Amino acid sequence: MGFIRVEPVQVQVRTNWFSGRPREITWGNERLPITRLAAVRVEAAAYPVITGPRTLFEVDTPRARVTLTYQHRSRRWTVTGLDDQVRRAA
Repeated sequence: MGFIRVEPVQVQVRTNWFSGRPREITWGNERLPITRLAAVRVEAAAYPVITGPRTLFEVDTPRARVTLTYQHRSRRWTVTGLDDQVRRAA
């Protein structure tokens, strides 16, 4: 068991207006509510100059645990990892 790295896929993410925490992922035609925020990693001090700072969110959805990446410079959300075993075990 572990995260499967995937080619970054651009998605739409709805966030909390005040905290910026993700609440819902829209991936193609599918909407996935976020049930739990498992971890947050802010990469604001050391980052590649080309991409700029980013924040990684590890979140649980009804189907899988997902790693979301927010690129601050381009203001884009991408999915960079999946772990569907976490949801099956729970």
